[in-house]
Amino acid sequence: MFKEKRLLFLIAETPLHPGSGSEVGIVDLPIQREKHTEFPKIESSTLRGCLREAIESSNKQIKLNDKQIRPKDKITYKFNNVEKVTDYVSLVFGPEGEETHAGALTLTDARILLFPVKSLKGVFAWITCPMVLERFKRDLKVAGLEPKEIMDEGLSKLLKKIPPVKIPPGSTLTVNNNVVLEEYTFGVEEEKEKEKIGKLAEWFAANIYPNENEYSFWKSKLEKDIVILPDDDFTQFIRTSTEIVTRTKIDNVTGTVQSGALWTEEYLPQDTIMYSLAMFTAPRVENDEQKGVFKANTPEEEARLVAEFFKEGLPDVIQIGGNQTIGKGFVILNLYKEA
Repeated sequence: MFKEKRLLFLIAETPLHPGSGSEVGIVDLPIQREKHTEFPKIESSTLRGCLREAIESSNKQIKLNDKQIRPKDKITYKFNNVEKVTDYVSLVFGPEGEETHAGALTLTDARILLFPVKSLKGVFAWITCPMVLERFKRDLKVAGLEPKEIMDEGLSKLLKKIPPVKIPPGSTLTVNNNVVLEEYTFGVEEEKEKEKIGKLAEWFAANIYPNENEYSFWKSKLEKDIVILPDDDFTQFIRTSTEIVTRTKIDNVTGTVQSGALWTEEYLPQDTIMYSLAMFTAPRVENDEQKGVFKANTPEEEARLVAEFFKEGLPDVIQIGGNQTIGKGFVILNLYKEA
C-alpha cells in the first residue's frame, strides 16, 4: 500500500474550466461536479495528466541519492536478456502506451476547500462550511497529517452552532455585525481572540500559499476573510456563483456569429482554493535495475524517494482544463507535509 502521503493545495490564478463535456441545460459546457453534493471538483485523471505534462516538460534537475537526474532521463535495463529503456516520469506516473506496470503515484480528485464570493466590504470573502471542513479533516487523517488546529475535536462542536455565521477576529468583511455576500446578508459571530476559527484561518494562511514574502498580502487576507457558512447556504453559492461566460465564433466573411457557434461555458472563479491527496508507493517494477535512483533498501525508502522526486519536479504553476490559449486554468501549486 501507500508508504508516503502528501497534501497538495491548488489555487486558481485565473478562472478554471475543468470541463465535464457538453450538456443539455442552461450551460452548454459545465464544470466537473460531484453528483451527490454538486460541489466542484477536478477529476484525478485530469489532474494527473496535467501534472505529468508539467513535470515532464519542466526538465528540472533533481537531486536524489546523491545523484542529479531530470524527469525524462533514461534508465536502461535488461528484461529476458533484452535491453529495454524507461524513464523516471514513467516509473512515477506509469508508462504511456503499453501498460507494463502501474505508476507509483496515486492522486485523489481535487476537492473544494475555499470558494471566493463577492463581498460588500473587503472586495471578496472565501467561504466554506462544516461539511467541507469535516471532509478536509477526514482526508488529512487518511493521509496521516493531523495538525492540532485542524483535527481538534472541539472544532466540530463549534461548527455545529452555525448560525450565526462564523468569522475569525480582525475580519475586514463586517458591516454592523453583518457580512453581505452577493445580495445576501448574514448575521455573524466574530471571535474576539484567535480561538477555534481564528486558529483554523491562521493555519490555512500559513500553509496554503507557498511563499511568505511573495504572497504576504494573500496570506494576510486569508487569515481574516474566511466565512464559515451553514452547509445549505454554502451549497447555494457553489451552485449559483460560478462564472458563466458566453462565447462566439465570428464568420470572417460576414462578420457575424457563425450558425450554431454561440455557446456558454462555466468557470470556477479566480482565487478558488482546492486540495488533493498525493500518495506514493515504491516503483511497481520487479527489476531493480529499472528503478534507477529510486532503488533503496526498503519499499518505504523507495516511496520516500518517489515523493521527493514529485516534490522537486513540481512546477510552481500549471495549466488545468480547457482554454489554455485564452489564459484560463492557470493554477498555483503548493505541496504541504507536516513537519
